[in-house]
Amino acid sequence: MHRPKMILIDVDGTLVDSVPDLAFCVDAMMERLDRPPYGEAVVRNWVGNGVERLVRRALIGQLDGEPDEADFQHALPIFVELYRENTSGRSYLYPGIRAGLDYLQDAGYPLGCVTNKAAQFTEPLLRDLGVRDYFDIVISGDTLPRKKPDPLPLLHAAKHFGVAPDTALMVGDSVSDVKAARAAGFAIVCMSYGYNHGIDIRTADPDAVIDSLTELRGLLEKAS
Repeated sequence: MHRPKMILIDVDGTLVDSVPDLAFCVDAMMERLDRPPYGEAVVRNWVGNGVERLVRRALIGQLDGEPDEADFQHALPIFVELYRENTSGRSYLYPGIRAGLDYLQDAGYPLGCVTNKAAQFTEPLLRDLGVRDYFDIVISGDTLPRKKPDPLPLLHAAKHFGVAPDTALMVGDSVSDVKAARAAGFAIVCMSYGYNHGIDIRTADPDAVIDSLTELRGLLEKAS
């Protein structure tokens, strides 16, 4: 891996464990719909592709498939209302995140954030957890016409910073992050602990897998 001229970092499953809030909102939504709740352990395996996909999965109780569209259109506003009020109350930064960001900032790496979470949730979450100011640009799931795994958000960030894609690094946790990075021509490092529907992210063949953002320092200092 070459030393990057820009680093982009994902939010859910990479910087933040947001499942406690998401699971709370899923279960509250289900109760409003007179359906049984699932609990955090079940919802954890459904997170990672945006709010709409999460709601669809909750309605059918599984990872793949589609609910009745009328049910979805009824349920989505309920979830959005709940999540708007419960975006960061239970979520937390993973261990090593602040120390890792401090290192990257002090080392002079331009930092951006690229997530599939909608901006109305992303910005408050990053601010409430005290990490928004690390990032020169935040690209949310509704910032552009397409989101990850499409390469557009990554290429948009590269253009913003004025760097070539092959000199940029994406840090994420999911197959979606790996696909986006490969399509954009970025290097990709994944966290071992993130949201990948129970599948080891190593099977997606990222350039490296780390257990803490603090471990990125060692990779970068070894990079040419």
